[in-house]
Amino acid sequence: MENYAHNGHGNGNSNGLHPKTGRVITCKAAVVWGPGQPFVMEEVRVQPPQKMEVRIKILYTSICHTDLSAWKGEDESQRAYPRILGHEASGVVESVGEGVRNMEEGDYVVPIFNGECGECRCCKSEKTNICSKYGVNPFKKVMVNDGNTRFSTKDGKPIFHFLNTSTFSNYTVVDSACVVKIDSHLSPLTPKNMTLLSCGVSTGVGAAWNTANVGSGSTVAIFGLGAVGLAVAEGARARGASKIIGVDINSTKFIKGQKMGLTHFINPTDLDQPLHERIREMTEGGVDYSFECAGNLDVLREAFLSTHEGWGLTVVLGIHPTPRMLPLHPMELFNGRTIVGSIFGGFKGKTQLPHFAKQCMTGVVDLDKFITHELPFDSINDAFQLLVEGKSLRCLLHI
Repeated sequence: MENYAHNGHGNGNSNGLHPKTGRVITCKAAVVWGPGQPFVMEEVRVQPPQKMEVRIKILYTSICHTDLSAWKGEDESQRAYPRILGHEASGVVESVGEGVRNMEEGDYVVPIFNGECGECRCCKSEKTNICSKYGVNPFKKVMVNDGNTRFSTKDGKPIFHFLNTSTFSNYTVVDSACVVKIDSHLSPLTPKNMTLLSCGVSTGVGAAWNTANVGSGSTVAIFGLGAVGLAVAEGARARGASKIIGVDINSTKFIKGQKMGLTHFINPTDLDQPLHERIREMTEGGVDYSFECAGNLDVLREAFLSTHEGWGLTVVLGIHPTPRMLPLHPMELFNGRTIVGSIFGGFKGKTQLPHFAKQCMTGVVDLDKFITHELPFDSINDAFQLLVEGKSLRCLLHI
């Protein structure tokens, strides 16, 4: 269900924009009205894209643990309702705003929560993939241009944005810095599986490739085997790691994980010794790289201590909603271990993600392995329940 209504901004013919630009679209979106409340399918009004913005028709969207955390409202300071969540999706450009030059109507795209303006000091640096203006910001709930939302209820009540993207909607408006054009015409990349490029798989594989730079023959431990953790395994496998240890309290994860490259598995509830000691025994003193994907500080400490003295690197990928601080004493860093965080796998979205997509086309990474369920958009509450129960890696919603 989607309807167009002219809103008086012009038909676009005078500035070279598509005639649809300037029209409000009425469509369906999954709106959350309060922490933990069920998603409600609402008719919403989506404003046209403004300067350097893009309106996207969403084709597929999936659910990430970050969406789950935001839906629960685990961090009270980040709450904003009503809100359209979602940040992992694929779609087609419906219209573009003034100044957008690198994409046009009909282009297949993925929205990215960690944008790239290409102009700020961070974007121009090779040392980071953070963007000073459009980087990931869980507090942001409106557009940069004018401080307003592009979503509203039928009676005009504003609906807030989420992580630069808000993909739980038939249509969304995002800053052009947060949209990446992807060539989806070469098999096996399709609009369906390219959805995973916009968050989970890119985050995990990129953490192994870009942040840690896992090398051939190295040893790896991954704490938390959701989609991101298994994407780390996939990245480590592709780099030729000799031992990839998966850690999770759900033993069924090992079956899926073996397809992603896991060589060993530990369920910490089965141990009668500290987890890090067991990993050190398995790896002659500790792994070269550990990846914390659980969002749990006690797990993070085990991940840190499981690395080898002198050179062990721990990469933090989990979302930590509590106000607790790092569980490390500064003197523990004098043993040569290091710890670092990774956002979007270190990928600069607009300049580097298209190349990663081509690598997926050639089979370096198999995106389809991460899609465990598919449901219609109306079943979004069921999809969230699958994630809560640990039954899905990525549940794809057909918009």
